[in-house]
Amino acid sequence: MKLGILSDTHNHTQNLARALSIFRSRAVTTLIHCGDMTSPKTAVLLKNVHVIAVTGNMDMNTGRLEQTLKQLNPQNSLSATFTGEIEGVAIAATHSHRGNVPDLVANGRFSYIFHGHTHRRRDEQVNDTRIINPGALGGTRHELRSICIVNLATDAVEFISIPEP
Repeated sequence: MKLGILSDTHNHTQNLARALSIFRSRAVTTLIHCGDMTSPKTAVLLKNVHVIAVTGNMDMNTGRLEQTLKQLNPQNSLSATFTGEIEGVAIAATHSHRGNVPDLVANGRFSYIFHGHTHRRRDEQVNDTRIINPGALGGTRHELRSICIVNLATDAVEFISIPEP
């Protein structure tokens, strides 16, 4: 199974639309959004996919954001931190603005930890845990805008730059 990993949208709907087009072309139907979606108007674009989202420091109206995601698909979720299994693989997702990535790594249970917040790509192996930050779709720009696709079956990770108009 392929997962689409994205973060720090910051209401940049044009970049989100470009990212979703790439995910569709690669047959990715489950997305993990690592925080800072920012508003329900951005969430509306996430129809026709399963979304596991976590809250970021810029997600102010989390009640409406969660309501919008659930209206799009009752299986969608929004939480401060996600921990669970997908296709038998233990996964955690966080925005990381609370500094909880080291605690999740120390737990030793997760094969993958996905996070955002820094607006910088990351692919790091710590013991048995792979830590991935897909980069940012909006907000402060430190690098090219990007997303990530993770193939859980093969452990392949691909970062994809999002071309700006």
